[in-house]
Amino acid sequence: MLMMSDPFRQFDRLTQQVLGTTARPAAMAMDAWRDGSEFVAALDLPGVDPNSIEVSVEQNVLTIQAERKDTLAEGIELIAAERPRGVFSRQLLLGESLDTENVKASYDGGVLTVRIPVAAKAQPRKIEVKSGTSGQQQISA
Repeated sequence: MLMMSDPFRQFDRLTQQVLGTTARPAAMAMDAWRDGSEFVAALDLPGVDPNSIEVSVEQNVLTIQAERKDTLAEGIELIAAERPRGVFSRQLLLGESLDTENVKASYDGGVLTVRIPVAAKAQPRKIEVKSGTSGQQQISA
């Protein structure tokens, strides 16, 4: 369904293991799961203007891009800066079994939820098995 490929995140994890330090948190933390006949990904984007969010699909790559702007007024002295700002993007490699023509996205409470249906050809279905006699049976495939 979903193939994870983020070399920078893998490098951060390796650095954390070798140096014993804490890697910086991902700007778009994500949970992903299958819910019946659709694949769902929920990405944390608190403080992001919904108009700055772009979701696109090209072949089997889903790209999510968003921007969190700096809201500080000029002349303000920043004491701590731990919240990431700027443009963020994340790409998900999607499996062939997903229907990328019917992707839906919604943003609520700082969470972007992307829903991708499983393609009809990849969903489980029953196959009728006929025998040489007059009886017919249904067997799950």
